[in-house]
Order: sequence, then structure tokens, then C-alpha cells
Amino acid sequence: MINRALAIIILISFCFLSSCKMLGKNKKGKALPSDGQLYGVEPSRNWSLPKPPGMVYIPPGTFHMGPSDEDMNFAYTARNKQVSINSFWMDATEITNNEYRQFTNWVRDSIAAKLMGYVKAGTDGVETIDWKKAKTIKWGDKATMEKVDAMILTPDNRIFNKKEIDPTKLVFHSEIFDFKEAAKSPKGVQRSKFIVKKDLQIYPDTLCWVRDFAYSYNEPMAKKYYSHPAFGNYPVVGISWKQATAFCEWRTQYLNGFLESKKRMTESDFRLPTEAQWEYAARGGRSQSPYPWGGPYLRNRKGCLLANFKPGRGNYPEDGGFYTVRADAYWPNDFGLYNMSGNVAEWTSSLFYEGGYSFQHDMNPEVRWNAKESDPPRMKRKVTRGGSWKDVGYYLQTSARNYEYQDTSKSYIGFRCIIDLPPANKKGK
Repeated sequence: MINRALAIIILISFCFLSSCKMLGKNKKGKALPSDGQLYGVEPSRNWSLPKPPGMVYIPPGTFHMGPSDEDMNFAYTARNKQVSINSFWMDATEITNNEYRQFTNWVRDSIAAKLMGYVKAGTDGVETIDWKKAKTIKWGDKATMEKVDAMILTPDNRIFNKKEIDPTKLVFHSEIFDFKEAAKSPKGVQRSKFIVKKDLQIYPDTLCWVRDFAYSYNEPMAKKYYSHPAFGNYPVVGISWKQATAFCEWRTQYLNGFLESKKRMTESDFRLPTEAQWEYAARGGRSQSPYPWGGPYLRNRKGCLLANFKPGRGNYPEDGGFYTVRADAYWPNDFGLYNMSGNVAEWTSSLFYEGGYSFQHDMNPEVRWNAKESDPPRMKRKVTRGGSWKDVGYYLQTSARNYEYQDTSKSYIGFRCIIDLPPANKKGK
């Protein structure tokens, strides 16, 4: 009888201890007791959000999107409309040659690492790049060039038999999830149906400097603009919309790969701004002003031009730059953004549709279309904003709309990224 009672006591004690097993951690990082009460569980405690380098914070707000003055062309492609925009972070300048070169070098090194066997097997058996070894690759070394011969120009494409990397071999593998299509589909459809995978050549089209201007001598820019250090802090051009989105995808992977290696919470995706986000940021809080600096003039009180564009009938150097200028030239707007008008026009994520303003939502408006190769050209038009060094003053207006086809590249179109970040904790600002 005594043994039976002892056994019951031991069993009760075991059940009590089992009921105190930890089910997670609460908002203060303390263990949760199993007492039938609701405490909440955080996905991760290891989260700190420093200011993204080179980016500025754009606060949420409401503004009148569309012309701040008379529609001189009577095109009616932009009707004035009040919209509200959520907060985000945006690059203070256009993406520069140096910044884009980090992308092309990463792709170059990753391809070379595979050719040289600098890979390692993960816990799931999938091979990944061994970046410790990849960083030791000595470009220009004879032994290295022999091992990566598949990336080198073939003998018939060399000048004086100089071995150089074939730009067409710099291919980025893209994998994205199409949220728009997934949201439209019925429940139960496999996730794989909305994963889009593709390979894309990402080296800038340097020949755009020659192609864009007939009967004009621009070969020096084609030869040196992307490769010479003198232009390192100038905005990258010759980038198609597809390449710009690939850069954003790589930038996301690059950041989140580091965060995961430190067992920290991953962040949102870098991406191109929507048309509405771009205009809101360009205005810098000046809702009814035609230019980022206010207006209504392109010159200040001293008669100095306030942006890089085509003044008058073509006095290109009057504003201080013949072609492009440094990405941080001129004064920034009230949000701290440089060259939102002039220098280079900028890609947005939005589809160009003439009547888009008529049906867009008044909360974070956007018209998006992930065009396929089989789609008609009309569906491949993407909105560009801001005007460029070769445009007249009309296109410098924050409300002026233009477009280019997503698979084309121009010597006067660049881009900048944004990222949607959650409210910062006490370590972030």
C-alpha cells in the first residue's frame, strides 16, 4: 500500500514537472510557463536595425500626385489626385558605377568559384560557394585565367590576344515569388506555381552611349564611363529595368545572407520605388511645387541652374556637366535626396498606362504588370521619372511622366532602390 502511494506521488510530481516545460519566450525574452494563459511568442529576439548605409528615411504622408501646373501637352496622362504613402527608406543618390560594380564582381567571383571548385556542401547536401576561398581569387594571374577559361573571350573576339572576361558570361540567377498572381489564385494551389526563375545577363550596356545618339561622337564615354575610376561615383547607366530589378534582388540576398549567418532576423526586400513613391519622395514634402527644390524656376537667385539637364536650346555645359555629373551633385531636397530631377532619369516598378491615375487606389497606388516575353510591347512599358542630362526642363518636373521598355537600356536612365522596413526598436532609428 505504501509502495502504491509512493508511486502515485512520483507520478504526480512527474506530471507537474512536465507541465512546466518551456513553450517559448515572451516579449521580454523570458521563458513561458504552461499555465493556460496567453503571453505571445516572438519569432526572434536577435534583431537590431541600424540605418541602411547611403539611404534616407522617407516618412509617411499624403500629397497631391500629378501636375502642379498646367498640362502643357494636354496629354492628360497624369491627373491630380490625393494619395497617401507609407514610410520607406530610399537611396540618397542614384546607384553609382562603384555600387553596381560590387554586384557584377560578386557574380563574376561566384561563377569563377564554381569553375575553380571553391564550393562546399551544405547540411542539406546542396553545394554553395565557399566565399573564404572565392575572395582569394587573383584576377589577372595566369593560373587563374586558365582555370576560368570558360568565362574568357574566345580568341576570335580578342584584340591583340588580350584575355578579358566575356561580359555575356556574367549571368545572375533570379528566383522570385509572384505575390500578385498568388493572391489572385484559389486556395490550395501549389506554391511552386508562383515562383519565377530566370537567368539574366547583368553587365551594363556600354554601347548605349553610341547607339542613343546618331551622328554624334561619344565613343570615349562608351569605353571609359563604367570602367574608369574617374566615373566611379557617377550614376550607372546602360541598365535595363530587368537588370535594375535583378540588382535589387541581389542586394536583398546579400543583406539577408549576412543576417542569417549572424542568426539575426532577415529584413524586407530591396526594390524599385513605385511611381507614386518616387514622386512623393522627389517632392520632399512640397506638395504643390513643380520641382524638388520648390519652384517655379530652374535657377536660383544668382542665376545658377539647380539641376543637370539641357538648358535653353542645348547649352549642355551651362549647368556644370556635359553628360552626367556625380550622383551627389547639387543640393538635395528636403528629404535629403540628390538629383531627383536631372542627371539621369530613373526606373520605377510601375507599368506605364495612360489612364492609370483614374483607377489606382489612394493608398500606396501602383499599376504593376510582370510582363512575359510573349506579351505585346505595350505591356512592357515601365514608368521613368525625373528627366535626365539630355532632357529639357519640362521633364524635370516631379509630376512629369515618361516611359521606356523594360528590356532596353539607355545612357540617360539609371535607378535607385528603396526598402520597406518595420518600425525600429530602441537600437534603431
